[in-house]
Amino acid sequence: MLHLRVVNQPEHTEAVLRLLDACAGATHLVLLPGAGVRPQGDVIEADVARESLDDLLAELCELGIDHHGAITLESIDTALSDAADRAEAAAPGEGADAVVWEELIARTGEESRLNLTYLGFLTIACLLAAVGVITNSAVTIVGAMVVGPEFGPLAALAVGLVRRRWDLVRRASAALVFGFQFAVVITAGLAALGYAAGLFNESIMTSNHDVDFVFQVGPFSLIVALLAGAAGMLSLTSSKSAALVGVFISVTTVPAAGYAALALVLGEYGRAGQSGLQLLVNLAGIVLAAVLVLLLRNRQNRRRDNGRPLAEG
Repeated sequence: MLHLRVVNQPEHTEAVLRLLDACAGATHLVLLPGAGVRPQGDVIEADVARESLDDLLAELCELGIDHHGAITLESIDTALSDAADRAEAAAPGEGADAVVWEELIARTGEESRLNLTYLGFLTIACLLAAVGVITNSAVTIVGAMVVGPEFGPLAALAVGLVRRRWDLVRRASAALVFGFQFAVVITAGLAALGYAAGLFNESIMTSNHDVDFVFQVGPFSLIVALLAGAAGMLSLTSSKSAALVGVFISVTTVPAAGYAALALVLGEYGRAGQSGLQLLVNLAGIVLAAVLVLLLRNRQNRRRDNGRPLAEG
């Protein structure tokens, strides 16, 4: 379940209470008249089953509360309540299968922002990948995969395409394009310094066999990217974040960028091009699979809603 808090103008309080009272998955309803200070208004709180939230949030937004008040959500880890058990049982569907679109948009939108933290993680990940190539260390390559923050913008791009939120699409695309360009340039610059200092030479491009998967493009590159994109989006929409670690480890995005930077410095333009293609294939596969998962889950939710009995009164 999730904890819902609404701050609204007093004239909307009765309508909000009616919506929550009619929601089968809502319980623990609390009204605090005049408790809101900024914004001013009444505060209404309730615990709502995840599978009931999407429609409820849409109805609250139709009242304009997201503009003149506030709607916030918090995850509830533990709820010891028979009323909560009854609400979850009465809510249609299963909580793990429900998509709360507003929550998903807010979460992916935040993770797709182009900021110093994002650029820092992406650059460090590319540098780790380059070190992994130089030292022929698959473990370091895996570490680079885990550090890379690129799945956030990829998920935001998929959500934006499905929901036709072009602002989200533009923001995520900018984070991906500029972020990888920035990380590759910094990695190439530092690699050039290392090469000039004699830390490595051209032989690393031909002697490193354990990390050849980074730049070798094949049908399994796309297959793995599709599977990872599907698993990642399922993880986000069901709030099972533990599965995301497996997604990060399985895709060759950041390692391909790091390999490309290193290959450019060493004049291996063919391998740099192959690494760039590997990066594009993985990015496209992840977004495509994520879009398909969202479309299927959205269709599933619509079928569930169409089969729901109308509320009395």
